[in-house]
Amino acid sequence: MEKRIFGIILTVLGIVGLIMAAVGFVNDSNNWKELIVYGVLGLIFFFSGISLINTTKDVINKNEHVS
Repeated sequence: MEKRIFGIILTVLGIVGLIMAAVGFVNDSNNWKELIVYGVLGLIFFFSGISLINTTKDVINKNEHVS
């Protein structure tokens, strides 16, 4: 369960980084290094979070029932 929460946090951080890069690009920012860093880190966080969510298995307790 903790890995899924960490995956969700990484995914959200990735989305925020990608949005920051997109806003800087649309506003015609002259600082290209900053946009590249935001974009690359956003992609890394986003895809690692999605991968972590997809590969984490749910653990079922004895009293829980899967529907």
